[in-house]
Amino acid sequence: MPKILLVEDNEMNRDMLSRRLKRRGYEIVMAVNGADGVAMAKSETPDLILMDMSLPVMDGWEATKNIKADRATELIPVIALTAHAMSGDRDKALAAGCDDYDTKPIELSRLLTKIQAFLEST
Repeated sequence: MPKILLVEDNEMNRDMLSRRLKRRGYEIVMAVNGADGVAMAKSETPDLILMDMSLPVMDGWEATKNIKADRATELIPVIALTAHAMSGDRDKALAAGCDDYDTKPIELSRLLTKIQAFLEST
């Protein structure tokens, strides 16, 4: 069962997405801020990380940079999740080290396709 780390501070988004992913056979672990996300990337060794970019304590941009800078976690695929859908945001996410980018509100079928592609390639 693939393990996904969901880093999301909004309880409603976290609950909705985690339930939908669990129904599809994924094990979900969750963090509510970027600092916890970095720590859990090391302790939980997930197969993939879904990273909200607007987080308290440490934002998703900085958390992703930390995850990608650590040899223990650098190969874990990170998909940025953000409500910021302006041009340039995708490039900013990729520059921070994210492997892909998806916008909120989440279109589940599109996100599942991206998740599956990463999991099959690792």
